[in-house]
Amino acid sequence: MSLADMPQQRSAARVAAGTVGAVFLLVGILGFVPGVTTAYDQLGGAGHHSGALLLGLFQVSVLHNVVHLLFGLVGLLAARSARGARTYLVVGGVVYAVLWLYGLLVDPDSAANFVPVNDADNWLHLGLAVGMIALGVFLGRRVTAASPRG
Repeated sequence: MSLADMPQQRSAARVAAGTVGAVFLLVGILGFVPGVTTAYDQLGGAGHHSGALLLGLFQVSVLHNVVHLLFGLVGLLAARSARGARTYLVVGGVVYAVLWLYGLLVDPDSAANFVPVNDADNWLHLGLAVGMIALGVFLGRRVTAASPRG
């Protein structure tokens, strides 16, 4: 069998990183959509003074939304290779673990809460940390045949 006849390989980590990246991109966009983001007129640039809530639950700001957009783009780019996908998932998970700890330690009403985060964000960050690290570690070695469409 020649190299051209071999089925393309797509790692499960690449699919996961692409999916995670696409979700972050979507979340970043939705953070700028009135209605999906409640109290949109209170959307601040950065800091704990932003009163906007994505889905009425997660405190967001312009900075927070831009970070989601960038994190999503990085995920889509990282999904181009298995190694990049694994790195994105594991390192991204570690970043979210640090954000979770940050959210636990910072006073929600202090200037140090520049991201901003609330209790709902903290729980989400913990879930993202565990989920992304697990995906990167456990899917990192699996490879599946891609569909004929690629």
